[in-house]
Amino acid sequence: MSTTNVIIFSTTLFFIGLFGVIVRRNILVIMMCVELMLNATNLAFVTFARQMSDTAGQMAVFFIITVAAAEAAVGLGLVIALFRNLKSVSTEDIQLLKE
Repeated sequence: MSTTNVIIFSTTLFFIGLFGVIVRRNILVIMMCVELMLNATNLAFVTFARQMSDTAGQMAVFFIITVAAAEAAVGLGLVIALFRNLKSVSTEDIQLLKE
């Protein structure tokens, strides 16, 4: 596969994830879309690292995966706490927590 094809695929995945974050109301779906965006970025980093024969892109991927794992752990903890209090995981119900 050429670098151009992989970057086009990565960009498509990123914008699908961005669209999901903007449009969806369920927190779990939003978290999955953020993960999709992070993985699209990882794909672009690995593609450019392979093209340039450099390991810096692969090191960036390692740190992004670490951040994604931490985001998933903290995010799921927050979702569980939200569900226990409100019995819902909709972003519209988060406004109820202000009152």
